[in-house]
Amino acid sequence: MAPRIVLVGLGALGAGYASRLLDAGCDLRVLVDPGRAARYAERPTIVNGRPYDFPLSTGADGPADLAVVAVKRAALDEAIALLRPCVDERTVILSLLNGIDSEEVLARAFPAATVLLAVSVGIDAVRDGRDVRFTSLGRILVGEPANPGPAADRVATVAALLTGAGIECAVPADMVRELWWKWLINVGVNQVSALSRAPYRVLQDRDNPAREVMVAAQREVIAVANARGVALDEHDIVRWLAVLDGLGPDNYTSMAQDALAGRPTEVDGFGGTVVTLGRELGVPVPVNTVLYGLLKGAEAASPPR
Repeated sequence: MAPRIVLVGLGALGAGYASRLLDAGCDLRVLVDPGRAARYAERPTIVNGRPYDFPLSTGADGPADLAVVAVKRAALDEAIALLRPCVDERTVILSLLNGIDSEEVLARAFPAATVLLAVSVGIDAVRDGRDVRFTSLGRILVGEPANPGPAADRVATVAALLTGAGIECAVPADMVRELWWKWLINVGVNQVSALSRAPYRVLQDRDNPAREVMVAAQREVIAVANARGVALDEHDIVRWLAVLDGLGPDNYTSMAQDALAGRPTEVDGFGGTVVTLGRELGVPVPVNTVLYGLLKGAEAASPPR
């Protein structure tokens, strides 16, 4: 019997992965509230030019084997409410949220379930209304807090399911470090791209000063991580720059998309968290302090949409 999968969050990232799961014949349902169910029923989601009528559910189908959470951090409480009837002791939860704390929140909300650490790296999906396009889905890194040897059965099962659906997946030896590495990426590229309203090609340009600001913000994450006992270093920035060079040059980060659309951004989980941790740990973070302040100021000056 095929595993039952539910997904919350049909934005750029969620729609990209949902299209692969549906194409692979997976038993997938997209969890929605009644309002979204009505809106989604009116028009299919378009992914790379192809219409998808994703199967929708309000949770009445019962517990799922795998729950994928692909919302923005501000919508996590709403996602948890939608997930409640779909989670029991057999459910594995995969959080693809940016930041370093969503797994802890989900584990508190669903203590009987298995919450794995996961990050999506190298995806360049862009959403415009119900239209989503991407040139790269990147890969998902998944695991328990430490995977020193062969993956545990639940990790291996999830990795095999994703790989079978055409979603590249890997199980790193130190998943906590990878979680912080993804956060390092987002703190730099998302904040700088949101302020500059720039696509990836601006930050791929080695001569553009915006790239230097991105790297400077990421070096502050390394300092904070080291103070917390997470062994990030300069090689992690080199790893990121190699990923950056492979992204669609005219695509935008999720935070730049939000800024351009006048939507609230995830700045509190990026620069805001760096500033808070820097203060707690006695680590100077002047670049992130400025980025956080400017982004919060820009949000306050923008009329709500």
